Amino acid sequence: MDSIDGLLGKIYGENEGARARELIAPLIESFSPVEKRRGDLFDQRDVFLITYGDSLEKGGERPLKTLRDFAARRFKGVFDTIHILPFFPYSSDDGFSVMDFEAVNSELGDWSDIRAFREDFGLMFDLVINHVSAKSDWFAKYLAQEEEFDELAIEVGPGVDLSMVVRPRTLPLLTEFAKKSGEEVSVWTTFSADQIDLNYRSPQVLEKMLAVLLLYLSQGATALRLDAIAYLWKEIGTSCIHLEQTRDVVRLIRAAIDRLAPGTVVITETNVPHEENVSYFGNGRDQAHMVYNFTLPPLLLYSIHKGDAKKLSDWAEGLSTPSDQCAFFNFTASHDGIGVRPLEGIVPDEEIAWLSDIVLKNGGRVSSKSNPDGSRSPYEFNIVYLDALRDPAGSDEATDIAMFLLSQAVQYALPGVPATYIHSVLGSRNWSAGVEKTGMARTINREKLDAEAVEAELRDPDSFRSRVFHSYLEMIRVRRSQPAFHPNAAFRILRCDSRVFACERRCEEQTLLALANLSPENVAVDLSAETGGKTYCDLFIEEEKEVRELELTPYQYLWLSRREDRP
Repeated sequence: MDSIDGLLGKIYGENEGARARELIAPLIESFSPVEKRRGDLFDQRDVFLITYGDSLEKGGERPLKTLRDFAARRFKGVFDTIHILPFFPYSSDDGFSVMDFEAVNSELGDWSDIRAFREDFGLMFDLVINHVSAKSDWFAKYLAQEEEFDELAIEVGPGVDLSMVVRPRTLPLLTEFAKKSGEEVSVWTTFSADQIDLNYRSPQVLEKMLAVLLLYLSQGATALRLDAIAYLWKEIGTSCIHLEQTRDVVRLIRAAIDRLAPGTVVITETNVPHEENVSYFGNGRDQAHMVYNFTLPPLLLYSIHKGDAKKLSDWAEGLSTPSDQCAFFNFTASHDGIGVRPLEGIVPDEEIAWLSDIVLKNGGRVSSKSNPDGSRSPYEFNIVYLDALRDPAGSDEATDIAMFLLSQAVQYALPGVPATYIHSVLGSRNWSAGVEKTGMARTINREKLDAEAVEAELRDPDSFRSRVFHSYLEMIRVRRSQPAFHPNAAFRILRCDSRVFACERRCEEQTLLALANLSPENVAVDLSAETGGKTYCDLFIEEEKEVRELELTPYQYLWLSRREDRP
């Protein structure tokens, strides 16, 4: 308990720290440690699938069972871990406004359905740590002024200057509620009026959320995603983002997990510019094991539309982690949109506006955030990643698929652990009808699919879904068998042509070259200086060749493995 005790004292001070220890020590001491899943935290076999519990539906069947059966049939040996997005009872935001952190939404299934995934997969759970539903029992008890919940929310008095607070939304920061006594209070609601920010100044709140964390560990979580963690601690007169107390709470969670469930991975979700994002690695051993690589999705999208890899290569050249105990969590699509803030300092505003226009032309939406000066700026592109890549002037299905698979090949070649959203691997398109139905821009990539209809499409080799799906799975299978794709294997950017993203991955067993032509043009690249004309194997077609000059067709990608080093 020493490191945990020390962190509690740092967060709360001497007196409140002692109170926090009294609350939290019994939780820690009573928890039976979880057996470590495996020796290493991660390796090249680690690939995450991101999905809602009801992304696939079948009449008369619990969605979690439908998903489990589909995953066991189609994804075993492809994806190592499945991230089931919030599967708890909720009131809004497709699960992220949690009404009961300790229950499974009965419309999806129950805890036994969750645990069933562990037969074939690791599991990532969301710890929705920043807020709770306004319709939750917890908040009802706060409004009723029950003693154990009277410090649950953050109350702000009239006239308090909150102009410095960083805002991820254009909605009001404060929402008014009436307590049982009739008192009117304004409480902090960063994301919506239905999402009440939790008051971590109260040790009681921290104790409640640590109890939730331990429940998730006991139910089989092998990874925990700390949702919206950057906004956790509020301090009037500051930006209320990335505060040191927030980092100390992350350190506390890491310390508890290292003690009680070693090998369980902590992942921080911070949709912010790169330097802010990677700061959650801490010293490489005290905060997140992995951070979402939020710059990758928008920068890769921008680079492909430009047909120019320079900015992407410049940024990727700086990718590094402070230790081999942490790694990037690489993704291009998720349940949310494509964050725009991570482009700050990399892509000028006028180019972001140009990219925004492409998104709109391709059927997407552009969500905004409020700035301290009262202005608004793009915060997120809401669009399916495959459709975001399309040429707005017109393209055919074969080109759409080629551009999309190219983007995924770049993602999967980078250092780190890759993650794929289920609608990406299934080749889904914009669900505009869903946006019309819900009025939410993010619905565009959250379609609920009929499982039997999807299976029928996957059995048809000519269907769009099938053409994406089978090519994508083959890419993953190839990647999983290459030791040079270990998340921490050596990484070097190669500069061969501004239109080509090229990198070398290297470990003791293997040297691997990954090339991707981001342009719609044929590109000749001379790699003689890099390869010395040695023989490499094209991993996708199992063909060996001397690598000197290569001709890359539009949107072609290659993974080349040195013959004498091949696994």
